[in-house]
Amino acid sequence: MAATVACLVSYDSGSDSENESESNSGVEKVDPADPDATAHLKPLNSAPTMSVALLDLAPEVAVKEAVETGTHLDPALKEVMFNPTYETLFAPELGPMNPFKSQQMSAPRNMLSGYAEPAHLNDFMFESQRRTFSTFGYALDPSVDTHQVTPTTNSYIGAVDEAEKNKGLTVFENEKDGAKPSEEEQKELDEITAKRQKKGRSEEEAPAEEKTVLHVKDMYDYQGRSYLHVPQDVGINLRSSEAPDKCYLPKKQIHVWSGHTKGVSAIRLFPSSGHLLLSSSMDCKIKLWEVYGERRCVRTFIGHSKAVRDICYNNSGTKFLSAAYDRHLKLWDTETGQCISRFTNRKVPYCVKFNPDEDKQDLFVAGMSDKKIVQWDIRTNEVVQEYDRHLGAVNTITFVDENRRFVSTSDDKSLRVWEWDIPVDFKYIAEPSMHSMPAVTLSPNGKWLACQSMDNQILIFGAQNRFRLNKKKVFKGHMVAGYACQVDFSPDMSYVVSGDADGKLNIWDWKTTKLYHRIKAHDKVCISALWHPHETSKVITCGWDGLIKLWD
Repeated sequence: MAATVACLVSYDSGSDSENESESNSGVEKVDPADPDATAHLKPLNSAPTMSVALLDLAPEVAVKEAVETGTHLDPALKEVMFNPTYETLFAPELGPMNPFKSQQMSAPRNMLSGYAEPAHLNDFMFESQRRTFSTFGYALDPSVDTHQVTPTTNSYIGAVDEAEKNKGLTVFENEKDGAKPSEEEQKELDEITAKRQKKGRSEEEAPAEEKTVLHVKDMYDYQGRSYLHVPQDVGINLRSSEAPDKCYLPKKQIHVWSGHTKGVSAIRLFPSSGHLLLSSSMDCKIKLWEVYGERRCVRTFIGHSKAVRDICYNNSGTKFLSAAYDRHLKLWDTETGQCISRFTNRKVPYCVKFNPDEDKQDLFVAGMSDKKIVQWDIRTNEVVQEYDRHLGAVNTITFVDENRRFVSTSDDKSLRVWEWDIPVDFKYIAEPSMHSMPAVTLSPNGKWLACQSMDNQILIFGAQNRFRLNKKKVFKGHMVAGYACQVDFSPDMSYVVSGDADGKLNIWDWKTTKLYHRIKAHDKVCISALWHPHETSKVITCGWDGLIKLWD
């Protein structure tokens, strides 16, 4: 119901102030339809009267009874859980209308720019049409339903003439594109694929046949000593355990060992004496060289079908382990060249190390491509322990703290420290700023670990107790990103040496970390540099050019 308010104001021009106040205060809510109710309000004299128009304060709205047809339904509903009546379905929407709402605005929308019809497109169909368009320049028009209508010229977009010429075939169906071979060709392809798969499986399952070649005339000298015997006539005492008092920078190349047909991946000096040099290569071979005398190649060990990644002597040097990309680790006799044992867990070994303890020379660990460090027993040929905590392929294993612990680095950019035979790392070092460290070397005094970092730096970690990063000792100035260039120390701890990606030999001062000397050593990557433990200035380098060089 509409509420009506009437306001009447009357005044007498000739009355005094008292009458005026009385008449001004005579405002009252009345019903204008009743003349008797307003009669007493009229002035006695004929003074002019002013009246205020009637005001309608309530808006016009539909009476509830006029629109109430039952339960109200929301127009946005997609599902109704009861049977509504006709009146309920077609009842007007409640609420005021928006006078500014255009036809476009009132249209249903399920996204910002309008309404998208739900559609399903098979991933393969989409990919085949995309590749067809990028190869031939035409594709089916997505707006045409080709399931109900046979594709015609109008069904294609892009190069319609090409579509007519190819009869609308996709890249997967077009024979000219070579994607679909004929039946005979398919038969041949299937046979070749089956042979390859069979060959690949047999190669992985069966290790390559081992053989050895002796390159010197006599294996033993007149006294019956083999080449493993430490020479006494080289000018220095190779049996001594003491390091030289003072080391000097190498200046010139004095010898080149050539024999490998591909890049050399690792070099290792004979334990203690260093009178023999073992090298592994990407030509799948391992060679043993003399460091003194005629510097001949003594023996070649052949037994891997793929590139050899790492090698490691036992304490006495009578045996060594090799790890290769053919997924096999092999134990060799250094003197006779015979392969003693073979080990595999069907994963690629990236690094291998004997336990340096004298009473644990039958045990070794290998860092694998499947993120594990695997411990084998040579006597039983069985895996006796697995250290499975890394999140990436394991690149290095280094024994520290009198061989009670070992440090491993990985592609996961972390450094972990393990107690021997305990498969849980007791120290985990990983910083957001750290990079992968694929080459690690322990210093001669056993106090420091030099780690080749992939951000072109050599980082130094303490190798005792806390394994803290020594921020004062950072060696820079070389380019190694992407290559595991081996670092080494001079025997007196005066210098740090490393190869780099440009084939240069870099030498830094240990105390000041200043880059002292740089020599162009190899045409390709200089992957390893070794300072001879008994010499004041002899450094051996190897590179991906297949050469091993001696500097003095």
